[in-house]
Amino acid sequence: MNVNRRDILQLLAFSGLGLSTIRPNIVFAKNEIDVIIPPRLKPGDVIGLVSPAGITRSKDKLKIIEEILAALDLKLHVDEHAMDRWGYLAGKDEIRAEAINQMYRDSEVNAILTFIGGWGCARLLPYLDYEMIQKHPKIIMGFSDVTALLLAIYAKTGMVTFHGPSGRSGWNTFTVDYVNRLLFDAEAITYKNPDDIGDNLTQVEDRIQTITPGKAQGRLVGGNLTVLTALIGSKYLPEWKGHILFIEDVGEGIYRIDRMMTQLKLAGVLNQIAGFVFGRCTDCDADSGYSSFTLGEVLEDHIKPLGIPAFRGSMIGHIKNKFTIPLGVEAVIDADRGTIQLLESAVR
Repeated sequence: MNVNRRDILQLLAFSGLGLSTIRPNIVFAKNEIDVIIPPRLKPGDVIGLVSPAGITRSKDKLKIIEEILAALDLKLHVDEHAMDRWGYLAGKDEIRAEAINQMYRDSEVNAILTFIGGWGCARLLPYLDYEMIQKHPKIIMGFSDVTALLLAIYAKTGMVTFHGPSGRSGWNTFTVDYVNRLLFDAEAITYKNPDDIGDNLTQVEDRIQTITPGKAQGRLVGGNLTVLTALIGSKYLPEWKGHILFIEDVGEGIYRIDRMMTQLKLAGVLNQIAGFVFGRCTDCDADSGYSSFTLGEVLEDHIKPLGIPAFRGSMIGHIKNKFTIPLGVEAVIDADRGTIQLLESAVR
């Protein structure tokens, strides 16, 4: 029997010696899912654009996306129902879901980009053809409400999905650099926040705050906190054991963040993960008054007792400069340095 160093460490942990006797604050995860790596992007590839959630009224937004993709030497194929409207949704659920199914079936479409988030992706999950999707691996990317699609497709098929810019996101130099390195160059990226101090004597923006020091290894999974917690109890979430959970949110009060973190705890999610990364909570209440908790206090209250490496402040979320993070890829987080290191390429 071939036994590698990782196997030995796990045996020692189960024998009662503990990992800390060899290398403190390191958690090793088990790989219990057969992960499917989608093909990388190439110049000239066709990107299928779908509207799985909220409506888009402006055709000029569509033109901007076309110009963005052209600048990346990519071609745009727009779903014929992308501009539909049904209440606050971009068409009926079955039609929006079928648009995604069709993009996976279409051999001329190389990857899938979501138009916008909002709300509505979770309504599509029962209508997706996961068996067919599994046979036609492709990049699918978005964030916010699109978290529901990313989690469900990874959970039901094992395919790597991508928490990154949607079509209507800002595609600035920082954001595009990570898209290029991850999806075109197949680089096993080490994500690290910018460290430019500007005119200040020390770094003020984009700071990392360690919750619990140390390193952890596992497959990345996560996305928007509100969307993720809304899926708890469904069959569209992955097995949590040994994963590294990353989350972000926007426009939430601190008590609501506390409520959702409590839900993750009560559902048994937090006691299974190997590591934790909180990105940004944009436009969340930093301090609702003297009697309020701060975001940092809420996160420490829920995460510190777990004893797992954890940090917050990563460039993940509803922000101008954002990382593109693959769900399902093996990585190591360093909570002291605030880095996420991919151990393998997210595309082939």
